[in-house]
Order: sequence, then C-alpha cells, then structure tokens
Amino acid sequence: MEKRTFEKLGVSASLLGFGCMRFPMQGDGEIDEAAGEQMLTEAYEAGVNYFDTAYPYHNGKSEPFVGKVLNKFKRDSYYLATKLPVWFVKKEEDVRRIFEEQLQRLDKDYVDFYLLHALNAERLADLVDCKVIETCEQLKKEGKIKYLGFSFHDSYEAFEKIAKLYPWDFCQIQYNYMDTDFQAGDKGYALTEELDIPVVVMEPIRGGSLANHSKEILTKFRSQNPDATPSSYALRWVASHPNVKVVLSGMSSLAQMRDNLATFSDFKPLNEQEREIIDEVASILKSRVQNACTACGYCMPCPAKVNIPMNFKAWNDYHTYQSYGAIKFLWEVAIGEESKAKNCVECGKCEKSCPQGIAIRADLKRVQEDLTVTS
Repeated sequence: MEKRTFEKLGVSASLLGFGCMRFPMQGDGEIDEAAGEQMLTEAYEAGVNYFDTAYPYHNGKSEPFVGKVLNKFKRDSYYLATKLPVWFVKKEEDVRRIFEEQLQRLDKDYVDFYLLHALNAERLADLVDCKVIETCEQLKKEGKIKYLGFSFHDSYEAFEKIAKLYPWDFCQIQYNYMDTDFQAGDKGYALTEELDIPVVVMEPIRGGSLANHSKEILTKFRSQNPDATPSSYALRWVASHPNVKVVLSGMSSLAQMRDNLATFSDFKPLNEQEREIIDEVASILKSRVQNACTACGYCMPCPAKVNIPMNFKAWNDYHTYQSYGAIKFLWEVAIGEESKAKNCVECGKCEKSCPQGIAIRADLKRVQEDLTVTS
C-alpha cells in the first residue's frame, strides 16, 4: 500500500483512506455489519491504516461500529479520524461533552485526527464564541486528540479565511477532477501548499458519479489502459497532487474496495496523456451535470420522506450519462413512489443543511418533470 508522510506531523498514512459513511446496508437501513467488518478487515490487512468516520454517519451508528471492528487491531497500528458536529455546539461546555461521548462510542482513549466537521463561514462566529479551538487544544494537551483539523464545504473565500485562522495540523476538502472550480478547488489546494497544511481529500469520485460513464467516455479511458476502471483514474488524479496525503473513498462493496486497493497498492501518478484525457472527459461531463449533489446526506431526513440524494443521483446520472437505462432500476424500483421528488412539500429544511448550497426545492421539481417524461 502506497504511503504518504505528513511531514509537519511526522506520521505516515496509507494514501487510500477508508471513508466510513457508506457501508453496505441491510434492508432495514442498518449497517450490514458482517459485510462491513469484512471490508474493514481486508482493507487493514492490505495496508490501509487511515479510517475516517463522524458523529452523524449512518445515523450515529458508524462510530460505534468502526470502533468495535478496529478493536481487533493494535491501537498504534492505525489512525482513527472523527469529527466534531459543530452545529450542535451552542456553548463552550458542549465541545468537551460531545468529544467525550465520541470516545465512548468509539471505545477509544484518544482520536488521532479530529476535525471540526463541515466548517464554513456561517459557523465561524460560533467557533470563536464557544472557544472550540481552545477546548480542542486542551484536549490535545491531555493526549486525547493527536492532530486538529477541519473539513470544509463552502466557497474559496470562506476556505481562505478559515485556513488562515489557525495553524491547522491538516484539513479535509472535497476535490476531484470535476470540482476544480468548486468549493476550495484548485485555488484552495494551492493555498494549502502555501500555508503548509496537509490535505485529506473526500469525494474523489464525486459520490460515485465518476465511476460510471457512457461508451464515449469509457473508450477514451480504455485507449490508455483497457483494464483500468474510471474510478482508478479519478483516484489517481487526486493522488497525483503531492500535498494530498490521504484520499478517502466511501466504499460500499468489496468490489469497489478491491479495485481501490489495486490502484493504491501499485500507485502510479498520471502521465501527460492521461491528464489530457481526464481534462477532455471533465469538459464533456461538466456540460451535462444538473446540480452539485454528492449524496453526502446532510439534507436528510426529509420531513416529507423524499429521498433527496437518490432523486438527484438519478437526475444527474440520467443527464450525465445520457441513458435512461443507467437509472431505470434506481428511478423505478430503488426510489419508491413515497420517496420521489413529487412528494416535496417545499418546507426548505433541506436547503439550510446543504453544504453545496443547492436550490433543492426548485431542483426537485425539475427532477420529477424530467424523469417522468423520460420514463
């Protein structure tokens, strides 16, 4: 497994990190623990030593599950990352209270990489007023947090302000070949190099949307390597940036995980021809995408029971890949009638939580119109 060194921290992490927000699911919506444990174990045995979870993942079930499985391994043989849900912090005391709850859920004495979750411009005032950083610094002194960083979903301007606020040990940004001008983007990445902030990347395959392509796109990729998957190109694009220390993949099947393990077990940076192909592919795909949903799930649950991420996935996939067949099962079976866009009551709750700033209510109307006519 390819390793990258966080020079300023003196630690070496696997270039592939296991993102723990998309485990295989059972029919009742709970984590398929047998399948999830097999994936975590196989990843660890293949050399993955960075595991990333968070307080809200899988409706609060990810932290306890990940902590339980990782207890099989020596504590100093892996790095565990989790995140403070800053939206729950209303007073200074909340920071320590929530963190101690997370330690209990994880069944751990300390967290290696602790992030202020989904930090943005709107939450900066609360960050200061509630002395979040000061409390986290004290937890570092106590040995309960090793390294402090933040994850981010907002504009570049907000990223620059946050990045310069504090000498962060690391940061986590959404970055892929489709999002070079979105959120932190290329400018944010360049700033991390300037400020010497190591980067952990999330959404390198953009919520899975860069894993499936039309024949036209696949032909372009296969012209270089007929055996390489589209996902491998997306992951290698991110990992070819030297200040990226960990590339997180929210893997939800053994097949996905094994493909990713193969990519990073024998990692090769992109060559010039491959870069040109990806630039061409990105240009084609960007012209088709309808909105920037990554299926992060922050908009859920919907009071009207609309499955917002799945509706947007069907809509974006249909337009991007220009095939109703690509979404037929998703739209006609997986998304039940009670969960379709047509059931939106326009309450607006989802838009307040969306880190991408999507006009969800307006877009849901377009989803229903487009896919009803298509089907």
